[in-house]
Amino acid sequence: RGYFITLEGGEGVGKSTQIGHLLRNLRNAGIEAIGTREPGGSPGAEILRTVLLSGGVARLGPAAEAILFAAARVDHIDKTIEPALAAGTFVVCDRFADSTRAYQGMRGQLDPRFLRALERVTLGDVRPSLTLILDLPAAEGLARAAARRGAGKAADRFEREDLEFHESLR
Repeated sequence: RGYFITLEGGEGVGKSTQIGHLLRNLRNAGIEAIGTREPGGSPGAEILRTVLLSGGVARLGPAAEAILFAAARVDHIDKTIEPALAAGTFVVCDRFADSTRAYQGMRGQLDPRFLRALERVTLGDVRPSLTLILDLPAAEGLARAAARRGAGKAADRFEREDLEFHESLR
């Protein structure tokens, strides 16, 4: 069975960059590995990613947002993560359930029992073998995210939140 590695951290902290380095090193060591992301990582989850990051769901509240993230996660696990792990492939994922605990749980003030129940239904036995948490001052991460996005491209639902929001997540 493969190993499941997740990277967590704020916007612009360098998760994608580090995933690229990790995948390259694993492959150079002869280990089959794939990179993926949340929300997204499978066809159905990518559709939900568009909906979630547009910001339209935010007005429904953190519980509805958490449920939609969970729906995307179910598809991602079923179509991408679990088949790869079963084949002995390492899976390196940009965000996973910890992000839901931070964004909708702590910041959205959802009851931890609600999130644990949602994880029980959503994740089954799929848990990361290792989670790496990357840290950077929120202002610096947001500036990096804006530079990466480039001029004229709209920020996503979370990148549009103010500095206080991101500091509280950190």
